[in-house]
Amino acid sequence: MGRAWKIALAGEGGQGVQSVAQILAEAANEQGREALYIPNFGVEQRGGVSVAYLQIGDVAIGAPKFQTADIVVALSDRAIHRTRKYVGPETVFVYDSGIEGITDDDLPDNAKKVFGIPALEVAKNELHPRVFNVIIMGAVVKATDVVPEEKVKEAIEKKLGYKFEQNPKLREMNFKAIERGAQLVAEAL
Repeated sequence: MGRAWKIALAGEGGQGVQSVAQILAEAANEQGREALYIPNFGVEQRGGVSVAYLQIGDVAIGAPKFQTADIVVALSDRAIHRTRKYVGPETVFVYDSGIEGITDDDLPDNAKKVFGIPALEVAKNELHPRVFNVIIMGAVVKATDVVPEEKVKEAIEKKLGYKFEQNPKLREMNFKAIERGAQLVAEAL
């Protein structure tokens, strides 16, 4: 029997959570699977919390919104607070461990598993700050096995291929970022 994965990705505007959700949905579509992506942008004037709701499955997706996610990814302190309501006993909650001032009290205590990965730090020190969201994408792919890494790479190629033509190093960096995100989750699990 098939199932639909419910994924909530949240971060500050500009952190690229919408791009991640879009590319994952595209990768699922390319596989012939059901995918539904709904963006939600913060209402604050100067950069609010941006949330992407994503469902990917082998069965028809009944409703666009969901109460509880299978995986929640939060990339800022405000994103952590905004997404706690989507956490249930089966939820895997992933956050960026480099967020300043986060304590255990800020993190949900009702999740199946809560873990931090140093995505921003890895992006800055190993790759490039601009691939921070691609590291997160790799983390989601590894944590859920919702779409194969190869399909995600194909979807990135489709979206950014024109940039890769101009600068082939960008392709290598993006693909490395996916692999590195997957590796960070594997280490955390």
